[in-house]
Amino acid sequence: MSPARTDHVQIAARLEHAGLRPSAQRVAIASYVLATEDHPSADEVWNRVRVDFPMVSRATVYNTLLAFRDAGLLRQLVLAEGCVVYDPKTEPHHHFVDDDTGAIHDIPWSAIAVGKLDALEGIDVREYMVVVRGRAQSAAATKSRAKVKAKKA
Repeated sequence: MSPARTDHVQIAARLEHAGLRPSAQRVAIASYVLATEDHPSADEVWNRVRVDFPMVSRATVYNTLLAFRDAGLLRQLVLAEGCVVYDPKTEPHHHFVDDDTGAIHDIPWSAIAVGKLDALEGIDVREYMVVVRGRAQSAAATKSRAKVKAKKA
């Protein structure tokens, strides 16, 4: 069995395990959205999937993403006003949004401590995540600043 065929069989099994019928469209969409490190919008998923599955409709992609969300296969996030993205990483983690590029990066859960949630009166917290916004420092800029600090010391 070819690697691509094996992947499709595994994806179909994952969809079935989540209670979803593994149609060809769902498998094609899942092949991208459940494996990506990105946080794509529905239109980005549609554009990506159409490369290999040109007959998939925008409505099918939107409906499938909602079905995946409802089945717990991915999370639907609103990290910027009017911009819904999908995250296949369903375990708790935080996000960094780069002001310059709009890129969304995962931050490990343990990297940020949030305290006193139990002190919030009248609120029953179901879940939370921290969204950090700023500018990513390039590796070159970080090295340059480290060299300047070293010279001053």
